[in-house]
Amino acid sequence: MPGWQIALIMMIAYLVIALIVGVMAGKGRDGSSLDEFAVAGGKLSLFVMWFLMGGAVFSAFSFLGAPGWAYSKGAPALYIIAYTAFAILPWFIIGPKVRKIGKRDRLFTISGFLKGRFNSPLLAVLIGLIALFASVQYLATQMTGMAVIFDVMTEGRIPFWLGALISYGIVVIYVATGGLRAAAWSDVFQGLLMIIVSWVVGLSIVYQLHGGTTEMFSQMAKDTPAFLQVGKEGSNMGTVAYSTTILVSVIGFLMWPHLFTKSYASNSRTIKKTVLAYPIFALFLVPLLLVGFAAVGVVDSGKLSSPDQVLPYLITTVMHLPGWVYGLVGAGALAAAMSTADAITHSASLEVTEGVIKNIWKNLSDKTTLRIMRLGVFVIGALSYYITVFGGQGLVALLLGAYGSIVQFAPGVYSALYWRRANAAGVISGLTVGTVVNYYYQLVVTTTPFGIHAGILGLIANVVVMCTVCYATKPQIETARRYVDVA
Repeated sequence: MPGWQIALIMMIAYLVIALIVGVMAGKGRDGSSLDEFAVAGGKLSLFVMWFLMGGAVFSAFSFLGAPGWAYSKGAPALYIIAYTAFAILPWFIIGPKVRKIGKRDRLFTISGFLKGRFNSPLLAVLIGLIALFASVQYLATQMTGMAVIFDVMTEGRIPFWLGALISYGIVVIYVATGGLRAAAWSDVFQGLLMIIVSWVVGLSIVYQLHGGTTEMFSQMAKDTPAFLQVGKEGSNMGTVAYSTTILVSVIGFLMWPHLFTKSYASNSRTIKKTVLAYPIFALFLVPLLLVGFAAVGVVDSGKLSSPDQVLPYLITTVMHLPGWVYGLVGAGALAAAMSTADAITHSASLEVTEGVIKNIWKNLSDKTTLRIMRLGVFVIGALSYYITVFGGQGLVALLLGAYGSIVQFAPGVYSALYWRRANAAGVISGLTVGTVVNYYYQLVVTTTPFGIHAGILGLIANVVVMCTVCYATKPQIETARRYVDVA
């Protein structure tokens, strides 16, 4: 049997198992409960939370974008390791506080959180809309990854549009039926698969091609020393661009709705334990980055339509490995993409419903709200699919672009928790200006001063405007106490 057929069978088998795990996770629970669908009743354990946070973060970019960046850019790809080491640390402090506020006020989203602090439906609508656009952009990276895997592993027999449709269709089904709990238990299965495939296959490729990491990097340092440097002559990224890319990722990390809202899904003790245990999950990126470095000098870049294809291309074309390896890597990459796609789809539906729909049509019942959230999963899925099929950016570019808009939530969130002077006028003004500046440099100019990430330029403008307006207008003392004074 040809290798592509074995790979296809294994990937289809994986998708079936993922669907069964996701659907069964919601069985025996109150499917008509809004709390259950949104935050799994707020009772997820450390074991599940560890996989849920890991799976929600490490996505298609892990198996495709990370090796692609290491292969095409060299040392700048290490920004991924740098930001994942630090980005979750603030959750140790703000997570328990957000949890207490959320439990007291029955909150499910970041838009509801900020609306409660600043008493502003307009702010909630803005958050909901920005979260929708950023989430669709992020989802496009996952669907692109799914499609690339199917296309390359089956040697072009499953076209791009069909690969994305099949794999993401599975996600939509189990998220719409089981909510957060379905996504969480699917991520346990998918996370285990990701870790195993990454270490086994990743290190095997490095040792087969170069005999080890020492030999690989020694030869690379001899042939192309600039490739292993940041900001030096001949390197692929300047120090300012590299530093601000890490900075926007670190600050924006917890502002993603699918990560921020996990504060509502467990207790304070579990949140703190998850922060401490999380870096262990992140180690699975190391062999994937090594694969990208291993492909340098082995894979002709002219043979790839995108650097994101370097890992599957190595396996299927350069090394001629058995079909079961194709399937194993394909299933691992699909797991990485789907474990993030389910969390984003779920949270985006919540944000649009709570932030936009419920502030336009007020006094909706829990039953109606839940029905809208389930429908939102399908609508957001369709929009993301359209962007994926007709878009053209690489995975990491899409991801960093989405971070630029989502990081604009940070001033509002931190001021809500710690700054009594903050008010709705200031936060709305800053958020609006910061988002406009970010998209201006992303979509209109496409270059930034000194190579600073567009999201950081937007964030600077956001903070300056927010502080100026807050000091020029009256603070919201009563609502501030309800948030700032929470122990």
